[in-house]
Amino acid sequence: MAYWLVKSEPTTYAYADLERDGRTVWDGVRNNAAALHLKAMKTGDEVLYYHSQEGKAVVGVAKVAKEAFPDASDPSGRFVAVELAPVRPLKRPVILAEMKAEPKLAAMEMIRQSRLSVSPVRPEEWRTILKLAGEA
Repeated sequence: MAYWLVKSEPTTYAYADLERDGRTVWDGVRNNAAALHLKAMKTGDEVLYYHSQEGKAVVGVAKVAKEAFPDASDPSGRFVAVELAPVRPLKRPVILAEMKAEPKLAAMEMIRQSRLSVSPVRPEEWRTILKLAGEA
């Protein structure tokens, strides 16, 4: 199993929206690096859900419910989407400032390349974030 992080502005699609809907198509990703990450996702992989812009915090855990398929919102046919399903909200959000202050997260893709909307998370980073959230 692999681990990932996805970003969404909470005013566009919050983790609470994912919980309400039970499943969503994660589409509209047009950055080539982020799109490659979507293509690498496998059913069952776990995903940290990060609220960008407002809140700037990891707020929940989701899972990949359906692997990459053509993104219907892309008329060029170059990009893919995946389906995500909620797993659980975190006991407490882990804000960006905490993540940046944690030495174990210094090499994290999301910290190094902050503009990526989809990025991989190493197992040690995953465990560290869950520990910061009071879950480990």
